[in-house]
Amino acid sequence: MLIYKIFRADEWSAFQAAGKTRGAPIDLTDGYIHFSTAEQAAETAAKHFAGAEGLVLLALDADALGDALKWEVSRGGAKFPHLYREMTLDEVVWSKPLPLVEGVHHFPQEMI
Repeated sequence: MLIYKIFRADEWSAFQAAGKTRGAPIDLTDGYIHFSTAEQAAETAAKHFAGAEGLVLLALDADALGDALKWEVSRGGAKFPHLYREMTLDEVVWSKPLPLVEGVHHFPQEMI
């Protein structure tokens, strides 16, 4: 199963340069890296990235992340994947732009 992480362009660039990341500022504050499932990603984008341009969507294989990936109850009682360790660049299955079109982020066909 693929899970998804949304990064701003500068966060993605820093991740690529370093080869590893502890996530975005909210992840550092919370102590884990926030992910979404395909079903949760659009709501995550609307809630936390409304109007933001230049976003990048990363896909990672949940099973490959091991025991450091925990499924925890969050927004609306749904379980969200949280990674309690660094994420490495080699764990990214794919990355794609997440364009903003008329105020709505358009997700890649692979997720639909």
